[in-house]
Amino acid sequence: MRIWKKPVSVAELTAIHHDTAVAHLGIEFLEVGDDFISARVPVDTRTKQPYGLLHGGVSVVLAETLGSCGAAFSCPEGHRAVGLDINANHLKSAISGWVTGVARSVHIGRTTQVWQIDLRNEAGELTCVSRITMAVLAPR
Repeated sequence: MRIWKKPVSVAELTAIHHDTAVAHLGIEFLEVGDDFISARVPVDTRTKQPYGLLHGGVSVVLAETLGSCGAAFSCPEGHRAVGLDINANHLKSAISGWVTGVARSVHIGRTTQVWQIDLRNEAGELTCVSRITMAVLAPR
């Protein structure tokens, strides 16, 4: 079942993130399905911490980007979604390649949404699990 209330595509997501932190970190949107959005981040000099691992904060940026986009495009027209809470459990490090995230809704309500974001390395291993809670704001 398609959950999007507004037109959404990889091209649209890429365009709205031009000249933002998402673009600076090299995050690339990959796919918009009927009930999910996916994107990936490179593990390179922009995104590594001093030990050579993907910075945990970058994993959270990817997760928050995916969850926020999912919420924004599944809100009714004129409504906005803003973050209330995010958590992340870092399960496995990544030292090279790409980490890909997939966001799926857990709950889409009238005033709140909850999204689950799973991040995986190129071997398909789970590197991080994140959950974001969004507030849905009605038009003023």
